[in-house]
Amino acid sequence: MGYNEKSDLSERIYIAKRRGKAFLHSLVFDLCRIFPIDPKKVVMWTFECGGGYGCSPKYVAEEILRQNREGNTDYKIVWLMNDTDKEFPKEIKKVKNTLWHRAYHLSTASIWVSNTRTFYGTKKRNKQCYIQTWHATMCIKPIGKYRGNLLPKMAYIVSKYDSGLIDYVLSGSKWCDHMYRKGLIYKGRIVRTGTPRCDVLINQKEEKHRQMREECKIPPMAKILLYAPTFRGGSQSGKRSVNGEETTVDFKRLIESLKKRFGGQWYIFLRLHPQLAVNTEGIHTGQTSERLIDVSQRPDMNEIIAGADAFLTDYSSAVFEAAMAGIPGFIYADDLEEYIKDRGDLMFDMKKLPFPVALDNDGLMRNIAEFDSEKYERAVKAFMEKVGNEEDGKASGRVVELIRRGRK
Repeated sequence: MGYNEKSDLSERIYIAKRRGKAFLHSLVFDLCRIFPIDPKKVVMWTFECGGGYGCSPKYVAEEILRQNREGNTDYKIVWLMNDTDKEFPKEIKKVKNTLWHRAYHLSTASIWVSNTRTFYGTKKRNKQCYIQTWHATMCIKPIGKYRGNLLPKMAYIVSKYDSGLIDYVLSGSKWCDHMYRKGLIYKGRIVRTGTPRCDVLINQKEEKHRQMREECKIPPMAKILLYAPTFRGGSQSGKRSVNGEETTVDFKRLIESLKKRFGGQWYIFLRLHPQLAVNTEGIHTGQTSERLIDVSQRPDMNEIIAGADAFLTDYSSAVFEAAMAGIPGFIYADDLEEYIKDRGDLMFDMKKLPFPVALDNDGLMRNIAEFDSEKYERAVKAFMEKVGNEEDGKASGRVVELIRRGRK
């Protein structure tokens, strides 16, 4: 079935508890059916309500607010979140993510927009529309059934349950059209709107270039490399982390290598995965420098990518978005074998990606020193053509049109 069926007693008990809790939660949704559905109400959330104003829901919300101001729409946006102190536009209603709040607002909204799974036990009514934007475009790490026997049974159950509620999954490429079936364990409708979070990479590069430097108080002509590793740990109940220990990237050498190859004054922006940043102040580097700036608490990574000059990761899908933004992308995978053993076979052969791959610091510095911009651009273009990438900076508008149509 694509997941490990050899469940021990503790796992069976855990699953039974989750199912019991989900059933009790579903009863609250049943009670909330006494309230009417508001055709103008849109509920959004990101990263299990732990994220801020970011990812694709942000850009859909921005387009809704723009059209509201122009008089084309009159939607009311409610955003579910664990921390209501996070900054949001005043037009968006922030709601604490409690069971009763969640059940009431989801039960009375005509549209749901999210980049992650709903909570197990959530129930959807007829005439409601659930749009899943997901939080990645193309991906390196395997998700869903692509993990094979490494996919925890609970993860399979939650994913299958949530996918049964979804009306539309958004896609920006032929590759994603195909991948989402098995990756999201999904049999419903996939629409090629493009990915809203990618719009900023195409439309606002100059604006974000200026904004990042002003807000982070670095020189206007400074160059930025964004380092964004993904999280470790694959089980629903397991602890997520970036690395077992602090990152092994030698940032002093990295800054020197970037300056030698590309020139300019370089700063390294450090960013944890959003699902980790909620409970962690930032990346532990073991290194101190005024050129290292932690931006883990910024809610939207893509605006940072849009304002950056280079990107470094291990297995994050954001490296593909860096390519869409037209900046060099590098991969530093010093735990490649261990990661595959824990997560499963990668979605792409690393050697066939357009990004230089290093397994240690020496390899990373060598890849930077030998970086060929023209070769990279050709490789990225060929790769994007092969996967059928169609991101054009107009996804958010298409999604709002989809919202206006609802379930049709």
